[in-house]
Amino acid sequence: MPTPKLRFDHVHKDFTVRDDTRGRGARTLFTALDDFTLDVPAGELLTVVGPSGCGKSTLLDLLAGLTQPSSGAILLDGQPLTGPGLDRGVVFQQYALLPWRTARANVELGLEAKGLSRARRSEISGRYLDLVGLSGFEQRYPHELSGGMKQRVAIARALAFEPEVLLMDEPFAALDAQTRETLQDELLRIWRATGTTIVFITHGIDEALYLGQRVAVMSPRPGRLRTVIDVDLDRSRSDDIRSDPEFGRLRHRVWTELHSPAGTPDEAETDLLPLHATLEPARA
Repeated sequence: MPTPKLRFDHVHKDFTVRDDTRGRGARTLFTALDDFTLDVPAGELLTVVGPSGCGKSTLLDLLAGLTQPSSGAILLDGQPLTGPGLDRGVVFQQYALLPWRTARANVELGLEAKGLSRARRSEISGRYLDLVGLSGFEQRYPHELSGGMKQRVAIARALAFEPEVLLMDEPFAALDAQTRETLQDELLRIWRATGTTIVFITHGIDEALYLGQRVAVMSPRPGRLRTVIDVDLDRSRSDDIRSDPEFGRLRHRVWTELHSPAGTPDEAETDLLPLHATLEPARA
């Protein structure tokens, strides 16, 4: 079998919890992810869905190299990830655009890091702004753009340096329903045009099914991979795939997995962290 583009190999992530209500310096162990194992083939659009606090964003931070697993490994083309890199692009929920830079200049950030000439940066940024439907808005600043347009700039920026994998952390959650659906369609169009491997984090069942070739369903904290569901929908038959009976059947299946009884006592735990607790990576 070919080497997967991404491999999660028994990934486990602990944090230590500092809780001043239990005494100065008191600490306890908090498990965010437990034994997460999954292969993602090249070119797949994988969606990851789970309840709040299940470790979805921790998973993306690990993928981005912003933190390291407590045990296990994440492999990209067979090589362990050891930190951030230009082989991965990240799109966050809150755009993260630099307000003093135009749309074009924001897209060129990663290209500057690659040391490309000004002319080459201009050519590439223009191409990707066109890809996300923002031709004519190159010189606009973020405050002159709508929320949906800002997220298009963020997507163009992440794609412009041609990463191996695009990581998306609930990028449409802050948008209104109509804009969200429009950008979902745009993302599918861009994915088909580029063939980029995408890992898309969401808490929405409909969004997970509409976008994903497969849906990875996570358990409540500590985050474990509960199941992976293949999404075999004939998108050519209907413009409104969400009204397809098969979409409804798959939606019920994901809903059932999310609401099924916990498999272990730990998984059943739903208590929040103490009010004054803060998290820091667990020390070996």
